[in-house]
Amino acid sequence: MKYFAMILSLFSMGLFLSCNAPLSSNKNNKTEIAQISAADIGRRIEMLSSDEFAGRAPGTTGGKLAAEFIAEEMKTLGLSPAAKDGSYFQPVTLTEQTMSSSSTMTISKGEEVLLTSDLRTNSVFWTKRLDNALSLKDSELVFVGYGVVAPEYDWNDYKDLDVNGKTVVMLVNDPGFATEDKALFKGKSMTYYGRWTYKFEEAGRQGAAAALIIHETEPASYPWEVVSGSWTGPQQDLLRPNGGENRTMIEGWLHYEAAKALFESSGLDIEAQKLAAQNKSFKPTNIKDLKLNASIEQSISKLTSHNIVGQIKGTDMPDEYVLYMGHWDHLGYNQELENETGDGIFNGAVDNATGISSILEIAKAFDVNDPPRRSVIFLAVTAEESGLLGSGFYASDPIVPFSKTVAGINIDGMLPLGRTKDMKVIGFGASELEDRLDTILQKRDMYIIPDPKPEAGYFYRSDHISLAKKGVPMLFASQGYDHRINGVEFGEKFSTEYNINRYHKPADEYDNSWDLSGIAETAEIYFELGYELANNNHWPNWYEGNEFRAIRDNQRIKTK
Repeated sequence: MKYFAMILSLFSMGLFLSCNAPLSSNKNNKTEIAQISAADIGRRIEMLSSDEFAGRAPGTTGGKLAAEFIAEEMKTLGLSPAAKDGSYFQPVTLTEQTMSSSSTMTISKGEEVLLTSDLRTNSVFWTKRLDNALSLKDSELVFVGYGVVAPEYDWNDYKDLDVNGKTVVMLVNDPGFATEDKALFKGKSMTYYGRWTYKFEEAGRQGAAAALIIHETEPASYPWEVVSGSWTGPQQDLLRPNGGENRTMIEGWLHYEAAKALFESSGLDIEAQKLAAQNKSFKPTNIKDLKLNASIEQSISKLTSHNIVGQIKGTDMPDEYVLYMGHWDHLGYNQELENETGDGIFNGAVDNATGISSILEIAKAFDVNDPPRRSVIFLAVTAEESGLLGSGFYASDPIVPFSKTVAGINIDGMLPLGRTKDMKVIGFGASELEDRLDTILQKRDMYIIPDPKPEAGYFYRSDHISLAKKGVPMLFASQGYDHRINGVEFGEKFSTEYNINRYHKPADEYDNSWDLSGIAETAEIYFELGYELANNNHWPNWYEGNEFRAIRDNQRIKTK
């Protein structure tokens, strides 16, 4: 009854939208766009972000409930199971590591302990290694700038440096961000070298014993609370065949103020070191007399989560697929936070109940329209919040060959801002999908804006990148800021408020007062784009010069 009441409420608020074309429930007569219901989107967001699902952490009861709900919705909407075993569930084996309260990380100068990690205010740490007990003693600290080895940019922060047994300390983002020099990396636009995922992996390749990233809000693009909330509690990963031995023993983050104090204790000015790191002639600096000691005791378990996969088979080209994807998981429940604040559930209403709800609504639109000529696959992936693990697993074991995947649309985090005149494209200038999107937007008196914060590296922070690295052209876009009534300033403030106060926090909760009209319109646009791709013979590609173009070209040559 509560969902029925909510639908009536949303209807009365004028949030029950239809696309430009008239609606017909008769598939044989329908040749235009089907209706998209903001009320149905809202119903699904409310359910997926409810306390009943307890933050949708993979492997938990709440996560299983969420996966079952999505599969049942796919079935109700007429999607056929697409997993290899004939179900809606693609199993994803994960490891879960939980550090005991006795685990410690300290940084000392002689007998004086300068930092004791409290896993909240000054530093966080963990390990990717699958050992129940680990110990690191008297590891020397060395500042390695941005921790980047990029031959194409003639850049090597580890040149002539042996870091075996040492702790490398590095800056977040990449040198182009700090200088805004377009000739340095990609200027203010973050490259993959700026992502924390790369930095930890590279430290492992270099043989370091530990790796610590200095957090700063602007170059990281999120506040410290996101770090402390995301990297405390149980940590999940894909089951690694080498047990994580190729990673450093300790990985972690330092709060900027904690790092500043450590540098000062060694006679170093952290700002001067940051400035030096912006030049390719930078030389790593020993943080003199400081030693890191760490002891980890952890429980390790294996768990099975699932990607949820449904499909609509094409009539003429059933072996060619258009893909929609988004992640269904969130950060789960934190008992410690519950004790501190009274709310330990990370409901993930925007991130990403909105995306999954919209994908399901798009699936409904396909179901009530004429069947597409190409097939369409709908993929809800798990463990995005743990490092794009579900999409990474799909990339290693695809249900549809990448050479037969025409293109994909990723939906992740749609703000209840209301209708806007613009859509922002993350990673703008990547693929021909942007041209198709622009044509659709022009008919709606809308326009594309490039990602206003390319320095945040959002293009590398969502699941589409797992498939992009396999060559599949992927579009990652969302509403912009130019609110149709209240203007740009309103939209920017709305987005800023969410990022500061709600992103990756328990405050990301559903509210019946949300204006879902913009989310519904975005779903309409995504449906129209996918429906067009599913009914023509075109194969959109990455633009010339894109790092994924060669992979795609090679795929197309082999399939012709």
